[in-house]
Amino acid sequence: MSERTIPILPCRSIEPVLDFYTALGFRVTFRQSSPNPYAVVERGGIELQFFGLKRYEPAESVSTCYVLTDDVDGLYEAFRAGLKEAYGRIPTRGLPRIGPLKNMSYGVRQFLLTDPGGNCIRIGRKTSDDQSHRRPPDGTFAKALHHASLLADSKEDPASAAKVIDRALRLGDERPTPVERLRLLVLRADVAERLADEETAVSALVEAAAIHLTAEERQSARDALARLEDLRPGTRL
Repeated sequence: MSERTIPILPCRSIEPVLDFYTALGFRVTFRQSSPNPYAVVERGGIELQFFGLKRYEPAESVSTCYVLTDDVDGLYEAFRAGLKEAYGRIPTRGLPRIGPLKNMSYGVRQFLLTDPGGNCIRIGRKTSDDQSHRRPPDGTFAKALHHASLLADSKEDPASAAKVIDRALRLGDERPTPVERLRLLVLRADVAERLADEETAVSALVEAAAIHLTAEERQSARDALARLEDLRPGTRL
């Protein structure tokens, strides 16, 4: 079998999209300006094609595709490094942007990358052959994080995610572990940014950065720590 699938994605202007993917280590392997704007980029086994569309609003785009890889952690680090070099920071909101790397509840480890054309490239590695959603985990704070993550990323409802996290962090009869608290605060800062609530975002980031973790806890929380680094003032606009 020699079939393959190549996504063809829209954009208003080809040039910013090509600059973005070049920063990520892609090569431009084809480009034309007439009879219509069109371009192709490749990196390893990933090929993406783009066409220009004048009457197109990137901020309203629902275009997406999925890239399966054996090394999602390696691609994530490479893309973060390329973006920081090109933009002077890790873009975490607006267009373009990169989302956090995390283990999802349906058997994949993934992150979302959104280009200047508004196209969302989902990049992940299967961690299970079972792709159905898992039951929420036991534990008050693990369950809160599970539901808040789904609301923030799968349902794109950051306001509801914020309410879940705030409710959990206000509990007086239970206390989260340091890792749980870190993860909740980092996600709270992330959704606050999406809601343009800069004051809450900064407060959550400061509190998260002050949490002391052992070496073992830092390893367990490495994804949240990477996102904390991207969201902290000085690495974002």
